[in-house]
Amino acid sequence: MKTTFKALMIAVAILVMGVTVSLAQDFEKGLEAYLKGDYTTTLSEFRPLAEQGNASAQYNLGVMYANGQGVTQDYAEAVNWYRKAAEQGHAEAQYNMGVMYDNGQGVTQDYAEAVNWYRKAAEQGNASAQYNLGMMYANGQGVTQDYAEAVNWYRKAAEQGDDSAQSNLGLMYVMGKGVTQDNVYAHMWWNIAASNGIEKAEKNRDRVAKEMTASQVGEAQKLARECVQKNYKGC
Repeated sequence: MKTTFKALMIAVAILVMGVTVSLAQDFEKGLEAYLKGDYTTTLSEFRPLAEQGNASAQYNLGVMYANGQGVTQDYAEAVNWYRKAAEQGHAEAQYNMGVMYDNGQGVTQDYAEAVNWYRKAAEQGNASAQYNLGMMYANGQGVTQDYAEAVNWYRKAAEQGDDSAQSNLGLMYVMGKGVTQDNVYAHMWWNIAASNGIEKAEKNRDRVAKEMTASQVGEAQKLARECVQKNYKGC
């Protein structure tokens, strides 16, 4: 049942978040250097901002330490900077803190602490955190196993277009875990996930289709089209 957790969140767009006018030039210079692969200049621009308490700079400095960009890879130092940003409410940093505790990178592996950070990010609407929190509930890691709560978080992520969450919803429907067993909805979610690039979902969709009537398959396809038209909301 367990699938791969979302990895560390790395998004160049995050580099420009939380910037005041007075810091904009430094961020712009750092961003330009980052995009060129000039990590030395990026670090020289972001480190002072991070030390001044800028959450976005702290987050991105953590990313650079986690990936060894311009510095020796150092998960503990990555956690140090993620934590500073996360404690200021930076959702992506909170998510990455969850990943670090989940994987035991830079910290002692601690599923309960991973859940704590995933939840903070998930409640801010971070889709990857919502997906991973769903996984934690589905597998009973750091929390009491609760399939209904797993479905709840998968659905929140799926409604944001998270293809892995969409695929996992298909799995929950076909097994009847956290929801009433329903091959039509399993087919619908797998069809959607397959259209978004999840190969395993395509195989699962075709497998469950063999157990369905032509009418049921047609209904599932109709529901999938309607769901896409609604941007995955209320499906």
